[in-house]
Amino acid sequence: MPKTKSLIRFGAHIVILSVSLFGMLLSSIATAAERPDFTGAWTTYRGNPGAAGGPSRFMGAELKLTPQAEKARQDFISITEGTNHGAGNSCVGGGMPGSMLGSGGYPMEIIQRPEQVFVIYEAHTEIRRFYIGDEAENPDSFFPERNGYSTAHWEGDRLIVETTRLKTQVDSRYPHSNQASIREEYYIDEPLADGTRVLAADLIMTDSLWLEEPLVTTKRWQALPDYHVLTYECSEPVWLDEMEMLYEEAGLEMVQE
Repeated sequence: MPKTKSLIRFGAHIVILSVSLFGMLLSSIATAAERPDFTGAWTTYRGNPGAAGGPSRFMGAELKLTPQAEKARQDFISITEGTNHGAGNSCVGGGMPGSMLGSGGYPMEIIQRPEQVFVIYEAHTEIRRFYIGDEAENPDSFFPERNGYSTAHWEGDRLIVETTRLKTQVDSRYPHSNQASIREEYYIDEPLADGTRVLAADLIMTDSLWLEEPLVTTKRWQALPDYHVLTYECSEPVWLDEMEMLYEEAGLEMVQE
């Protein structure tokens, strides 16, 4: 084959490859542009009159516990009922799914980046991180936590979040074992009548040890413009009470506020 024809054919391959790569880049940019931005503060959903879900915070969040789970739950109730003992009183955050399903009364704030989404619940300053793409690591490499380890990916305009590595919890409205896994699907829902944005998340929690059937529910929030999550310092009042007692016993004046 003449050298000139070889160069022309080689050049044609380069052009085809360049066009293909350019098309993939445009497709990637278009896909990213379709993704909603959840960034901002969100509060309790009050609903549109007659809208599905109404003003309730979430729907259908009822657990069907196995006998093993029911016994663990009743044991916990037997030692705490009628007392002031409780996770919240001890400045312990709700953990999943309670931290997500209970948010709104205390607002939450979302900070969205391409590789990671931060969710900050004002109550107990609980923070969740949704790791996307290469940021996501093997969950088995991490210690179990009350909020678990969350990886995420986009399916069109919906963010799919998978959470595992949860601790066994009985001190929650949503008790579960360490075998529980949670799937959330975040999306922008129908706005309120005045145009206020609405964020929704469909949640499914499965647990082969503690749940007879999955917990399935939907949670909604409405946008809270010009708001940033405030500091939630749960343990400081307890510490100040202790300091005041110590100063009084020592006959000294306490100056700390």
